[in-house]
Amino acid sequence: MRLKTARGRSASSQRWLERQLNDPYVAAAKREGWRSRAAFKLIEIDDKYHILKPGQRIVDLGAAPGGWTQVAAQRVKAVEGRGQVIGIDYLPVDPIPGATILELDFLADDAPDKLKALLRDGGADVVLSDMAAPTTGHASTDHLRIMALAEAAAQFATEVLAPGGAFIAKVFQGGTERALLDMLKRDFAIVRHVKPKASRADSSELYVLATGFRGQS
Repeated sequence: MRLKTARGRSASSQRWLERQLNDPYVAAAKREGWRSRAAFKLIEIDDKYHILKPGQRIVDLGAAPGGWTQVAAQRVKAVEGRGQVIGIDYLPVDPIPGATILELDFLADDAPDKLKALLRDGGADVVLSDMAAPTTGHASTDHLRIMALAEAAAQFATEVLAPGGAFIAKVFQGGTERALLDMLKRDFAIVRHVKPKASRADSSELYVLATGFRGQS
């Protein structure tokens, strides 16, 4: 589908709108009640690797608008009171059944302690991070910014995960993701890159999946 160009709309905005209208994942998300197309990325990863299980404690970093939080709450049976899901974002997130939402920047000094205080027994079984800084249009700058977020998320994960826990985080291809992989390999039994089909083919977006947390040293 192509749109007639609206007066005052930039070419990039026009391309974004056309891509959204032609994206089957956007349509499926609306049809199935997910907050965003990103929900399908986590669904695909979990269907393949079986990370989320009933009764687990989940932390979702950068939760807005809530697609990953929705998936996590459904799969750990949080609505039934079996699992626990906590999402955090500096952007507002509409309430999600079974989830606790903390409206706070994850990079704030007090954010890790506030998350730990909410977690059952102070620990988590899975830490999710779909965080991404606003893009600048400069590829290397954008890469460094998202890698800094992924590294902060990984550090938090090593502080809260129970032995055997898992970590999933968004990264961009660009070279320095190797440093993050090396760091994770010290703390997890298996570390791999995954690119769900729901990630756009022309995007450098990947996810790092680390499983089998060895426990705090």
